[in-house]
Amino acid sequence: MKKKSVAVVIVSNGPGELTTWVNPVLDEINKINKSLCDDEKLDFTLRLVLVPCPNATGKEFLVANSWNKFELITKSKNFWKLLIKPHSFANWPKKGVVIFLGGDQFWSILLAKRLGYINITYAEWISRWPQWTNEIAAMNSKVKELIPKRYRYKCKVIGDLMADIKVNSAISLRNKEKHYIALLPGSKKAKLSVGIPFFLEVADHIAKENQNINFIIPIAPTTDKSEYLFFQSTKNPIAKYYSSKIKTIKNFKDYPFDYVIETSKNTKIYLIKKHPCYEILKECDLAITTVGANTAELAAINLPMIVVLPTQHLNMMNAWDGIFGVIGKISFINRFLTFIIKNFYFKKKKFFAWPNIKAKKMIIPERIGNISPRKIAKEVLFLMKNKDQLKRIRDNLHKERGNKGAAEKLASIIVDSIKKL
Repeated sequence: MKKKSVAVVIVSNGPGELTTWVNPVLDEINKINKSLCDDEKLDFTLRLVLVPCPNATGKEFLVANSWNKFELITKSKNFWKLLIKPHSFANWPKKGVVIFLGGDQFWSILLAKRLGYINITYAEWISRWPQWTNEIAAMNSKVKELIPKRYRYKCKVIGDLMADIKVNSAISLRNKEKHYIALLPGSKKAKLSVGIPFFLEVADHIAKENQNINFIIPIAPTTDKSEYLFFQSTKNPIAKYYSSKIKTIKNFKDYPFDYVIETSKNTKIYLIKKHPCYEILKECDLAITTVGANTAELAAINLPMIVVLPTQHLNMMNAWDGIFGVIGKISFINRFLTFIIKNFYFKKKKFFAWPNIKAKKMIIPERIGNISPRKIAKEVLFLMKNKDQLKRIRDNLHKERGNKGAAEKLASIIVDSIKKL
């Protein structure tokens, strides 16, 4: 690997952060550098460090690697090895910048200290370690106000990275006479195991009552159509609790759709591989989604949503990922954890969806608990008939959005920091 004068190291975790935070900031850094005169152009190497995160899918490396923008990408499983012996992965320039764009802010500070680089933190809600970071890029003035006064000089308010989501208005859904509902069952196996059978049945109930609604699923870049077939089959123990199945899944060459699912009850659901597909989602009337970073992405395009988290399957942790999947196979631990989560965690946590957390109030419906597809379908049908309520949700989402231009401002801070090294 060619040695360069400065290393720009991005620290991130899940697919949502990679798409909506990391990628736009990289584009702006390269854009600024390209605009400089030849003798002023910066000599730097771009590197990505993925950090341990319970919300990661395990496929973030493949997604980031497909961009061809990084000289080095280290997987989350290698994070501790990187900290202990960084030169076993690459030659590290003496000077560099570590930028936090997802995960735990402490990981980026720890890495910066280990490499002897300066640290820049993008703080969406709070800057947790202001005493140890060099610069803080805050989403809004509320974040800055939470920083102790003696460290506020480090902070600049740059806006909301989510507000920079670009929508290509030239692409749209063709059938304007139909209404569209987006289904987002998740990207991780733990979520898909519940989400796919649950959402298929929701779609069947809605289609039975209203034939004028089309369903679309944007396939997450970390999954594929084979997982949809797997999680609706008998191989998924949760599928037996739901009556809807996939009858067929076929290629569909009517842009922007790539596949079409036909359920056992003849409901058609169109799948889209393009990622991100905000221009298509923006034309939907409503989204039904799991909890996660996707709620922030939907909020950024002002798409009304119902957030669904069925808790009746928590005891089936052997279908979960990671450590929960291992300990879930031990029956008494399984029952104990289920009891703790249901009776303490869910009761203590106020909100699960990003827009509600940010607003500190319920601006989009959250349905958490022992819920049924039929109940969710009824609520969806009610909202589809009451356009004023959907508009109210859109308006509230718009109010909570941060200012645009954050990616460009953060890139400018990074470039200025490189120049000072």
